Amino acid sequence: MMGSTPTIDVRGLTVGPLQENAYIVRRPGASEAVMVDPGDEPVRLLDALRRIEVSSLAAILLTHCHFDHVGAVKAVHDATGAPVWCPQAETGMLEHVNSYLFPGFGPFEGYVADHTLAGGETVELAGIRFDVRFTPGHSPGHLTYAPRDEAVLLSGDVLFSGSVGRTDLPGGDWPTLLSSIESLIAEFPPETVVYPGHMGTTTLARELASNPFLRELPTRS
Repeated sequence: MMGSTPTIDVRGLTVGPLQENAYIVRRPGASEAVMVDPGDEPVRLLDALRRIEVSSLAAILLTHCHFDHVGAVKAVHDATGAPVWCPQAETGMLEHVNSYLFPGFGPFEGYVADHTLAGGETVELAGIRFDVRFTPGHSPGHLTYAPRDEAVLLSGDVLFSGSVGRTDLPGGDWPTLLSSIESLIAEFPPETVVYPGHMGTTTLARELASNPFLRELPTRS
């Protein structure tokens, strides 16, 4: 049963020209944390760790490996020693990030993942158990992280406030994305807070009620 009062602290920082949301996740007041999707501006991200007195980064978790979500991975790893957990299907994108740039962006440093995830796993990091869900459609290996016993999803580019992840990039597919969103709505309660890869936070209930891209979902009828 998920509690109504979150026992985790999620801090978002919007970084880079594509305004990507990187997150620092920890138990309230803890000195150890994980970082999700450090996409750009590593100095800012590292300064944020210091400001909230995080002295140890247990892991870098990646929802997917588009450049705007991984551009600062190597720099943050090098500064903290944090191992990088990457979608299994997207390790090549992380390692060869500059092969996947839009014109005018980068260059960034690639990184060879320390661990891979395919979805269905549970990993315990910084005192938090993260259930890993396979949510492709925006990218082929996309993952969503759900801290156990919390009404919280770190959804990357699956679902946004009033929108969804684009499906016109390599490996994207609209029916697959819709199925991924449907699976999250079926599994998690309506009050679940969604921390997306772009734009502001939302809830599953809000998106199911008002997101025009979800009109095709059977759960809306």
